[in-house]
Amino acid sequence: MNQAITINETDNLGVALADLSSGTAILVNGKTILLKQDIQAKHKFALHDFAQGDEMYMYGLVVGTAKHGVKQGEAITVENTAHKATEYSSKTNGKFQWTAPDVSKFSNRTFNGYHRADGQVGTDNVWLVFPLVFCENRNIMTLKKAFEKALGYEQTNAFADFASSLVSQYENGASIEDVKLTASQRQPQSTLFKNVKIKFITHQAGCGGTREDSDTLCRLLAGYLKNPNVVGATVLSLGCQNAQVSTLQSAIADTSGTVTKPLLVFDQQETGKETDLIEGAIKETFKGLIEANKIERQPAPLSKLTIGLECGGSDGFSGISANPTLGHVSDMIAALGGKAILSEFPELCGVEQELINRTNNQTHAEKFIKLMRAYAKSAEDVGSGFDMNPSPGNIKDGLITDAMKSAGAAKKGGSSPIVDVLDYTEYANHPGLSLLCTPGNDVESTTGLVGSGANVVLFTTGLGTPTGNPIAPILKVSSNTKLAERMPDIIDINTGEVIEGKKTIPEMGEEMLNQVIKIASGEIQSKAVLMNQEDFIPWKRGVSL
Repeated sequence: MNQAITINETDNLGVALADLSSGTAILVNGKTILLKQDIQAKHKFALHDFAQGDEMYMYGLVVGTAKHGVKQGEAITVENTAHKATEYSSKTNGKFQWTAPDVSKFSNRTFNGYHRADGQVGTDNVWLVFPLVFCENRNIMTLKKAFEKALGYEQTNAFADFASSLVSQYENGASIEDVKLTASQRQPQSTLFKNVKIKFITHQAGCGGTREDSDTLCRLLAGYLKNPNVVGATVLSLGCQNAQVSTLQSAIADTSGTVTKPLLVFDQQETGKETDLIEGAIKETFKGLIEANKIERQPAPLSKLTIGLECGGSDGFSGISANPTLGHVSDMIAALGGKAILSEFPELCGVEQELINRTNNQTHAEKFIKLMRAYAKSAEDVGSGFDMNPSPGNIKDGLITDAMKSAGAAKKGGSSPIVDVLDYTEYANHPGLSLLCTPGNDVESTTGLVGSGANVVLFTTGLGTPTGNPIAPILKVSSNTKLAERMPDIIDINTGEVIEGKKTIPEMGEEMLNQVIKIASGEIQSKAVLMNQEDFIPWKRGVSL
């Protein structure tokens, strides 16, 4: 195993693959570097002397400048490095050409999914229950408790039992040190309905904010209704909110053209008594579940997969192992005629020109630039900016600037042509790779990916994050083996073997696609599903990075 590497031949920063001590002589690209400081694994060090203002390169891109003189072999830190990103324009640099990966092993493969009337295929069969406004959250939770108890989804709360045991021991004057957690929580399955699940969403939107926020919420929910993993929905409305039923219906028409799935709407102010509202919603939803349960999984080509590409809790290895592996899977999906969606626009800062070159479409290039610049301005208007994107956890594990983070994050999108550029809530309709404007916030971005049609999400992490989604399986991909071993309850796939030199990116990508096929067919469940991690946060434009 190498002790350190560069990612591109033009890079002037090295990446430590293991903890390295001051005084160690490191061979990088045939050149011996004497380390002048301890360098932690995942962190970067100077391959030559930098004067103040000199540009630093990784992935062949500018990722920062030296705040002051930095000597060869010294660590790159927030104290000596300032954010700087590569400039870009709408003009493409030369004719883009792409060599697709060999997908012969997968060309005749299928997954078992749920076929919809519009030609899409779901990896799950979910009846969705959600409110149009936060005022209905309590009623949503009432429905949730009623259905989960009746259908056998109700959790046995091992942690409540653990806490009760502590109370009992304390009351009896006994030591609590020997009290242990005796069982883990797992998602029970309904014995009545084998082919359909019921899931519930709550949120804090729909009224009280701007009309734009409510309109955006309705478009997002319309995308969830169109997502092939959803078979039908129950909607609770108070009646007087900004997010009107008519607004949702208009959004559905804009997204789908026609409503091809059952949509049950219950308005509390129109109904009157809350008990009547709940009773009607339970009865009609149960009828919907009976019909939805008649749909069974059938074989579908891999072209019916829409893969969301996400990262969160990233580290200095994410852009070397996990993200490039996702990029290879994205390229394979594109070669097979499927769809992939790359989101998180703040984490594309500095790689804009590379992405623009891959559009081969002036309209798409101009839309991408417009969205990026508008987003950057809205962040600056509230006293922030893309340069503030790296989190304390990112910085601690080697991602010093936003451009450095972005250069690695963009690797999730592989190298295929970009076929479309989507604003938040726009739906992915074209085979190949699309760019989707979302924030870098894990849950807001994942929420947006599913609203734009992702029926599976691949989510890389170097630090560990439990993020999930109510209707789409999220596969958590570890950038390093230590994380996979430390947090096995949330990690589905470990790409640390790439760092260790045990597997290549293509080998890891093929292994990952095989795992996706099993998840999409319902043969296994993702860790997020097993942990009942069902996150849903609509994005309020201009607030989040």
